[in-house]
Amino acid sequence: MTVRVPRIAALGFALALSRGAPLAAQRRPALDITLPAQVTAEGPVVTARDMLSGARIRDPLAAGFPARFHFTVELWSQGALFDRLERRAEYDVIVRHIALEDVYEVTRREEDRPQSLGKFKLVDDAERQVGIPVRVAITAPRSTRKMYYQVALAVQILSLSDVDELDRWLKGELRPAISGDRNPGTVVTRGLKAFAARLLGGETREYERRTAVFEAP
Repeated sequence: MTVRVPRIAALGFALALSRGAPLAAQRRPALDITLPAQVTAEGPVVTARDMLSGARIRDPLAAGFPARFHFTVELWSQGALFDRLERRAEYDVIVRHIALEDVYEVTRREEDRPQSLGKFKLVDDAERQVGIPVRVAITAPRSTRKMYYQVALAVQILSLSDVDELDRWLKGELRPAISGDRNPGTVVTRGLKAFAARLLGGETREYERRTAVFEAP
């Protein structure tokens, strides 16, 4: 009986063997959100630690499949019957392995604008860059209602068919599709949300945390 190994798994396994790289330590990923000292003057701080831990994500990353971390941060106010969404911010952190340079590049994308956070020889260093605390620009308005912040994180491995488009977009070469006023960021945003190939096994890692309830009189 012939056992077929998925191409993405075979590529990652072969690459790891060729480099003699040890499997990543099985650390537990952790997502945190911390309230600022003054909620009406500063936004919360989001931290995502050890998000590249484990061969399940490192193998396809080393084989050339970028990892995408999509953060959604929301400010909610409590109501008698239903909580109400007050403000929202979203941003992405993308990690990809550049084979020609043998480095891992970390890019942050917010409001359709990419910003390189650096290139790293070691995947552990790229992971630490992903885990650097980020202060999100959502301040709480003065209100008598009790409020809280909530952060959701979706971790995905991007499909091979979208790697080229992502590369072109990061270089600023992607143009609006077809015609009209649609911008490249909008096109890529829609595409990123529709990727079929994600983590090995077809899953998406999802994390969610919220702060304690606070007041901003």
